[in-house]
Amino acid sequence: MRLTTLLLTLSTALAFSQKPNIVIVITDDQGYGDLGCHGNPVIKTPHIDKLHDESTVLTDYHVAPTCSPTRAALLTGHWTNRTGVWHTIQGRSMIRENEVTLGQHFSSDYATGMFGKWHLGDNYPYRPEDRGFTEVYRHGGGGVGQTPDLWDNSYFDGNYFHNGKIVPAKGFCTDVFFNKANDFIKTNATAKKPFLAYISLNAPHSPFHCPQKYLDLYKDQEDKIAAFFGMITNIDENVGKTRKLIKELGIEENTIFIFTTDNGTATGRNIFNAGMRGGKGSEYDGGHRVPMFVHWPAAGLNQHRKVDTLSHAVDLVPTLLDVCEVSNKGDIKFDGLSLKNLFDSDASIEWPDRYLVTDSQRVVDPVKWRKSAVMSQQYRLINGKELYDIKADSGQKKDIAKNKPNQVKKMRAFYDAWWSELKPTFAQTTEIYLGHPDHPSVTMTAHDWLNISPPWNQGHIRKGQGAQTKQFGGHWAVKVLKEGTYKVSLRRWPTEANHPITASLPPGKDVPGASKAFRANDGVSLKMTTASLRINGKEIASKPVGEKDAVITFTATLTKGSHALAPVFISEKGETGAFYCIVEAQ
Repeated sequence: MRLTTLLLTLSTALAFSQKPNIVIVITDDQGYGDLGCHGNPVIKTPHIDKLHDESTVLTDYHVAPTCSPTRAALLTGHWTNRTGVWHTIQGRSMIRENEVTLGQHFSSDYATGMFGKWHLGDNYPYRPEDRGFTEVYRHGGGGVGQTPDLWDNSYFDGNYFHNGKIVPAKGFCTDVFFNKANDFIKTNATAKKPFLAYISLNAPHSPFHCPQKYLDLYKDQEDKIAAFFGMITNIDENVGKTRKLIKELGIEENTIFIFTTDNGTATGRNIFNAGMRGGKGSEYDGGHRVPMFVHWPAAGLNQHRKVDTLSHAVDLVPTLLDVCEVSNKGDIKFDGLSLKNLFDSDASIEWPDRYLVTDSQRVVDPVKWRKSAVMSQQYRLINGKELYDIKADSGQKKDIAKNKPNQVKKMRAFYDAWWSELKPTFAQTTEIYLGHPDHPSVTMTAHDWLNISPPWNQGHIRKGQGAQTKQFGGHWAVKVLKEGTYKVSLRRWPTEANHPITASLPPGKDVPGASKAFRANDGVSLKMTTASLRINGKEIASKPVGEKDAVITFTATLTKGSHALAPVFISEKGETGAFYCIVEAQ
């Protein structure tokens, strides 16, 4: 159809409701090759394959090579490094407070819901409920059972945060998140209220757990593959159920349904990787080229069509604002472009052969050229040195940098300018707010320790990982909003466990799958004798740790501004940071 026809079609779409509905499904650690429609000979994904066959498909769509950075780009339209999210831990997975998310842009016109994995901060002002999402049902941290999550959570029968309150759930986590999203969809469809449902999953990320019936589908595969593919097939069934619900509600015609993933495969590359080099965390295409399917019948996007133009997660926000006619809150200058015109199959447009950058930093502060790819429609410049013609060499096997020095020079110059623009923002540390009236009690976990490798899951906590080094070198970066007196409570075990600091903890129940549940590890005893409160490198106070003490509490006067907070436990063998710390304004 011509562009004029497309615009008429879009106008027709808007007539179905005031705005089109939006459903975004993004999975965790599932790569481009982990789908039947992309040629995987083992995996069973009939519902997503059907969506693929009924969608406009972006075949050269890229994200960051790891999860939090991708989600930051997807939700803001900004480069991950601009948002402050270039890692998944160490305080570098919290999205800067000045960023405006998709939820915030849409919150005036839409019901906005977020379900599953947020992984962009667990305290104010970084939580989804602080960033434009009015209905939130999620786990903590980057996955079920990670350190910021509710204690002893597993992929089955967990406890979750529902609009800030802890609620129990029955069933497998992916089923729970889709069910809650479907309830949200039904409620708003019935009320004829346009909605944005952001269904962001922790599966198929490890640990490798899934219901037995999905494991049985892949009993001829090794255990990890069976669980990984089983989780994907479970996701596939839920995609089918949600699409069926949307059709039954009579809103399919004017619902934009998007399926994508957050990075390259973490587990499936030895089975099938679509001929690409690399997987999760890699600067090669296998680390960041992922599926992107867009289905919207009212706009003619209900037949299979490939768009081979280079695109990126930063393009999603400007595209949705454009096609849904939603205002840009704050007049944000996006790093991405609206892809609206690419969806017109017959329009004659001149699309710029732009350069895009992705990188896998995973360090406290970004390092220039670290695990980076500068991409154009034809070329990939890797780490500033290797050059590949991606059209002729999709497996990135033949480095042609010596044969194309001018191309290397152009791409290096682009990266240099890109880096120079972003570099001043790197010093803008994301800090946990203390003393905000809407969030008077703040729980911090070892997941967000700066300057030290943290115990990021509850298995690490149980094992005492990071404990008893000669001197604890980490801290939490905090921002005190109001000078005053604060109660600072130090714990080795979380509040939900309420267990003595020096005591061991028996293992919890295991679940079906190919790896041990985090809670199924023994909780080791750490013989701490002293607790110390350090602020900005200075000891403020210390107290002995008694045999029955579950918490050691200090009272301190904190001045307004930025501080390095480092509560520690001390034993004869060394020091560890308090794995959990609760700060309350008095």
